[in-house]
Amino acid sequence: MADVVGPGGKVQDCYCTDKSGTRIELGEMICLQVDGRMFTAQCQMSLNVPMWREVQEGCLSSELQPSQPPINPVSIYPEISPTKS
Repeated sequence: MADVVGPGGKVQDCYCTDKSGTRIELGEMICLQVDGRMFTAQCQMSLNVPMWREVQEGCLSSELQPSQPPINPVSIYPEISPTKS
């Protein structure tokens, strides 16, 4: 969070907003989609104005990719044989 002192010494709280109007603090990064393009952007200050700056093409995802080749659980034999003494 950053503060800017305005006219008369009044402190202005600076932050960005996402497309739904949610407050995003300075330094935080989110995925933005603009004109069909997705990229990672960081909320930064420029000339005392909060703005979004692209920091990376594309966005990180937590989506899992299917394993190659797929795991076949039927081929696993789950029984443990007792040890011989």
